[in-house]
Amino acid sequence: MPDDRQFDQMMPGQLLARGVCRHLRQAHGFACVEELVPTRGLRVDVMALGPKGEIWVVECKSSRADFQSDHKWGGYLDWCDRFFWAVDANFPADLLPEGTGLIIADAYDGEIIRMGPETRLAAARRKVTTRTFARHAAMRLHMVRDPGVSEAWG
Repeated sequence: MPDDRQFDQMMPGQLLARGVCRHLRQAHGFACVEELVPTRGLRVDVMALGPKGEIWVVECKSSRADFQSDHKWGGYLDWCDRFFWAVDANFPADLLPEGTGLIIADAYDGEIIRMGPETRLAAARRKVTTRTFARHAAMRLHMVRDPGVSEAWG
């Protein structure tokens, strides 16, 4: 976990993701992985796996331009039970689509302002997504523990 001195090396979206992950873990018991690729061509900012197996996707938007340039977010809906936007307190939240969740966050914490509607994944998709989550998380942990080996994984 980065300390305050490392914040200047993080992008604004990464700071939001950090706060979102902290909140989901501390308040809701979720395990989170940042920048996960559920399928070719998609990369979610945060995928969260809940204590009952629920899967949430959170897209972090640091500015109006960042949001307006994102045209892939609709594809993320097929990979989660709930979808959320995470923005800071100064973001114009009225830009965000109705029928999506909203989290206000900073680098330290977040708060769910609007719960994303639930659309349960089919069992087969849930199995694939959970397996992808688990493998990704395990590989990330291994890269921290043994960085020389991780280079061979690509």
